[in-house]
Amino acid sequence: MSAPDLMVADVLAAGAVLWRTSGGAGLQIAVVHRPRYDDWSLPKGKLDAGETMAAAAVREVGEETGFRIRLGRRLGDVRYPVAGAAKLVRYWAGQALDDGPGFIPNAETDELRWLAPTEAMDVLSYDRDREILERFAERPVPTSVLLLVRHAKAGSREGWNGEDALRPLSRAGQAQVVELTGLLLLFGPDRIHSAPPLRCRQSVTPLADLLGLDVVAEPRLGEVGYHNDPAGGLARLRELAAMPGVTVLCDQGGVIPAAVGHLTAESDREIRAAKGSIWVLGSRDGRTLFADHYPTPSR
Repeated sequence: MSAPDLMVADVLAAGAVLWRTSGGAGLQIAVVHRPRYDDWSLPKGKLDAGETMAAAAVREVGEETGFRIRLGRRLGDVRYPVAGAAKLVRYWAGQALDDGPGFIPNAETDELRWLAPTEAMDVLSYDRDREILERFAERPVPTSVLLLVRHAKAGSREGWNGEDALRPLSRAGQAQVVELTGLLLLFGPDRIHSAPPLRCRQSVTPLADLLGLDVVAEPRLGEVGYHNDPAGGLARLRELAAMPGVTVLCDQGGVIPAAVGHLTAESDREIRAAKGSIWVLGSRDGRTLFADHYPTPSR
C-alpha cells in the first residue's frame, strides 16, 4: 500500500490503463497503435521537466487518446532497456471521462481501439503491457474513491496563543498545499469535506475554489469529535467512503490511521499519515479494493 520508490533510471515515463464502461459492451480498455513502431500499447509517455509521475500519466494519456481521465489505483512500474538506457514506466488505472475531445489520429498514435480486457490482452504487442493489464484486471473497478488527506504543515502549538482549532497553516504548509492541490486534481474530485480545524479547511480550500465546490464540515471526523464518539465517526467515514465517485476528506493525524485501518481491516499494522500525505481508497459494494499511500504530493 505504500508508495513505490523510484529506482535509478535514465528515462522516466508514466501512463495508464484507460478504462470505461459502455452500456452493453461492459468494461472496455483503450489500446493505441503507434505508427513509428507499428505496435499496440497502453498509452504512456515521458515526463516533462519538473513534472510528477502522476501528472505525466494524466497529460500523456490525454495527448495520446484525446480523453480526459481521472486517476485511480496505482498499478506499479515496469522497467526495460531502450537504446542502451534504463527506462521506468509507472502506471495507474485511469477512468475515461466524457468531456474530452475524443481520439484524433496523429503522428504519435494513429488508431485507438476500445476492447474488452481479454481482447486487449491479445492485441497488445508487449508482455510488459499485458502484465500491467493483468494487475488491473485482478480487481473490479471501484464505484467509490475516498481521498483521505492529512492537513498540510501548520504553525507550532507552542507558538500559538489562540484556540487550537484556529491554528493556521505555516508558510511551509501553504507551499505544500500548492503541490497537494495539483495531485488531488488528478483524481477528479466530485466533493470536498473537511474536519473542523482551520488548518484542515485551508488545506483543501484552493482545490474547492478551482473546482467550484463547497467544503463540507465534518465535526464527527475531527480529533475532538472522533474521540468523543468513535462509533459515530466511523459510521460517517463509511458513508463518505461509499459515496459514488470521488470524495476528498481532509483530516487530522489523530484520526487518519484509525480511519484507514477501519476501512482496510488492517488496524493492527502501522499506518502512516504525515502532514500533506494522502491515502487513496477505492471500494465497491462496501468492500475496500485498494489503499494507495502517497507520503508526499510528489510521490
